[in-house]
Amino acid sequence: MRNIMYAAVGLMMTTATAMAAGTPYHEGSATIIEPTDERNPLAEVVSGIDFRKSMIREMQEDEFSNPGMIVVDYGAEIWEQVDGTAGKSLSDVWESCAGMDAATAAVSYPRYHDGAGKVISLEQQINYCRETAMGAEPYKWEKADMLGMTAFIRYQGNGEAINVSIDGPAAATYERGKELYYQRVGQLDMSCAHCHEDNYGNYIRADMLSQGHINGFPTYRVKWNGVGSTHRRFRGCNGNIRATKLAYGHEDYVALELYLAWRGNGLTVETPAVRQ
Repeated sequence: MRNIMYAAVGLMMTTATAMAAGTPYHEGSATIIEPTDERNPLAEVVSGIDFRKSMIREMQEDEFSNPGMIVVDYGAEIWEQVDGTAGKSLSDVWESCAGMDAATAAVSYPRYHDGAGKVISLEQQINYCRETAMGAEPYKWEKADMLGMTAFIRYQGNGEAINVSIDGPAAATYERGKELYYQRVGQLDMSCAHCHEDNYGNYIRADMLSQGHINGFPTYRVKWNGVGSTHRRFRGCNGNIRATKLAYGHEDYVALELYLAWRGNGLTVETPAVRQ
């Protein structure tokens, strides 16, 4: 039975180069960079937008057409909104709480945070600041406030290179993320690498596989009819291969997010990206 599933998956992933005409990667016009770290297993690093056809690329590049900009604009509003017992806004407390300005934060997460004592995602940093510096309730993951705030902060780094650290106190989380990336899971017995390392540039059903970089999150997906987080995408992938979905913010998802962000070091932030 498992051999039949492997054959079916292999068939789905080989339908493709001729159908792929129109993507920058296949036409040779993609922006390709070399890995910034010799430990990166990729020989070339390519943003997901270069595996998309013109309609999606144009929608992402035009801020008036990009539907994700509504979420960024909402984030800009609540960035200045006073909340909590301290009578402060996130803009008031961010630099002292996070230890960096918003533009630097846009390219640096996930990262180890001394106050939290662990590697945290941008979402977790936002809630850490709300709770400890503002005396406010944490945002709920995947709800409008959290998506707006993460999109707004990431947007501050648009055009700047991703630069996450995996050394020092972040090393153990990086190793866990690497382990998870190559771990076969679910009824289809697949890993992240099967799609995004071994088969990028091929189609799986009607979707072109990219290298799976996360430099455009939070991302607007046509399928979602809205903006979603990296962890929402992880849960979607788990569902596709019939694996267990973890909770938003689960330590394994944070570890995987760190590993993926590191693989894409050097790519520029493209938030909010647009995908099918």
